Amino acid sequence: MHPSLRPANPDDAISIAKVLVESRLAFLPYAPSPHTPDEIGQWVAEQLLPGGRNYVVELDGKVAAIMALSSGPNGSWVDQLYVLPGHCGQGLGSLLLEHAHAALPRPIRLYTFQTNSGSRRFYERHGYQAIAFSDGASNEEQCPDVLYELNAG
Repeated sequence: MHPSLRPANPDDAISIAKVLVESRLAFLPYAPSPHTPDEIGQWVAEQLLPGGRNYVVELDGKVAAIMALSSGPNGSWVDQLYVLPGHCGQGLGSLLLEHAHAALPRPIRLYTFQTNSGSRRFYERHGYQAIAFSDGASNEEQCPDVLYELNAG
């Protein structure tokens, strides 16, 4: 079936939390979440979704990928972009990122972990450049991260 991109709504909270939890377990074993699945679900329902600018991609009527965007005085950000395990390589992340590029003023920034080579290759293929590396002291997982930026293009 063809993927469908749409704004997230409060009814998507459980599905979004599932994507976040399952993706992190599958793709980020070196950076375990400091939060339980229930805490992540509560955060999605009470903070992420009310904050707005959240999107989902559905396949066969089920949420298979999610993205959260923000912009403000610190610029434009892709705050979250996760694809459910088993659905990578199907263009879902690219569909979300293309939407972000159309919706946000540049530069657009995002973080990923330094050891997340798949994510890093994905963002680099979409024109992002690494602009800063850290030891991870400022993120919850305490894992070295990299700041990426997409300039006006």
